[in-house]
Amino acid sequence: MTSKTTNQSIKERLFIASQYLLPHHLLSRLIGYAADCQVEWFKNRLIGWFVRRYQVDMNQAQIEEPSAYAHFNAFFTRALKDDARPLESTPGAILCPADGAISQLGSIDQGRIFQAKGHSFSLQELLGGDSQHAQTFMGGEFATVYLSPKDYHRVHMPLAGTLREMIYVPGRLFSVNQSTAENVPNLFARNERVVCLFDTERGPMAVVLVGAMIVASIETVWAGLVTPPKRELKTLRYDEAARAPISLAKGAELGRFKLGSTAIVLFAANQVQWAETLAAGSAVCMGQGMGEPRG
Repeated sequence: MTSKTTNQSIKERLFIASQYLLPHHLLSRLIGYAADCQVEWFKNRLIGWFVRRYQVDMNQAQIEEPSAYAHFNAFFTRALKDDARPLESTPGAILCPADGAISQLGSIDQGRIFQAKGHSFSLQELLGGDSQHAQTFMGGEFATVYLSPKDYHRVHMPLAGTLREMIYVPGRLFSVNQSTAENVPNLFARNERVVCLFDTERGPMAVVLVGAMIVASIETVWAGLVTPPKRELKTLRYDEAARAPISLAKGAELGRFKLGSTAIVLFAANQVQWAETLAAGSAVCMGQGMGEPRG
């Protein structure tokens, strides 16, 4: 083993160890306050540094000038030009919900979802511990999309759907990059997350917005900021008895991350099949075809 490889290995081990020791929520909230700062010199320097560091393509943004954003969060959740993400027009196509890269995708095997490098996590735990919700997706399909810092950070509907339930699940805020996915067991079922359950033409669909280190908040278009004052499991139903049903078109925005993270899409058994061209590591854009109906 070369000295360079050894140094990389040591750095990775130290990084993973730090994930368990850092005060996740305190650090994330402090960074969230900085990201909302409107002091001009501060927010302009921060945004300018970020654009250069991560080579963000501002030509795709509705507002191309970085200094025109009121604060870093406004820049980070920037809207794109109308033609920047054309939607796959093939009838029945399942759309990718976000820009980023496929972390993993495949079948849900005996109630477990593959994470990386020998790790998997519980479907039931991911969905907040509800066995009935887990049963709905047993034997179905999952796709995990990782959003890197440079990516567009709004999440959109893979199919048209009617929201029936939203579940806030409290948890840690580990980083969700490839290194932590390979080394932190049950990563996506440990982190704070928002589970959105929809009825679609292909049966039930879940879109899970997973928080991560320095993610200041998760928002949805129907509820705004989701993270509650008390970090405890919270379920909201959307039906005639509780709240007016909410229907969203295919490709419509459903939520956004204020700083990074991951979206996981779930379908029930025998409903969809993923595109053969996609695999772990595949770069993806919101709106591209990710799968098609099965049968």
